[in-house]
Amino acid sequence: MIRFDNAAKRATNLSLNSKVLEMARELGMNISQTVDSLLAEEVKRRYWEKWTEENKEAIEAYNARIAKEGLPLAKYRTF
Repeated sequence: MIRFDNAAKRATNLSLNSKVLEMARELGMNISQTVDSLLAEEVKRRYWEKWTEENKEAIEAYNARIAKEGLPLAKYRTF
């Protein structure tokens, strides 16, 4: 699982749409926190997208095996 908890903050420069930035400030938004949260979500999404693509063959092989042989230990399931 990807976790970014308790990581140190680092100052950076961003170029943002001036109208969006102005409106966000008028709404009292914390720009740094908002960008940090949204960027973390996008990084996680892309990480798992890449992971899924890199492991596509293994996932397909596993699914084919389950389709053919059934779930391991299925005979012990009580539900």
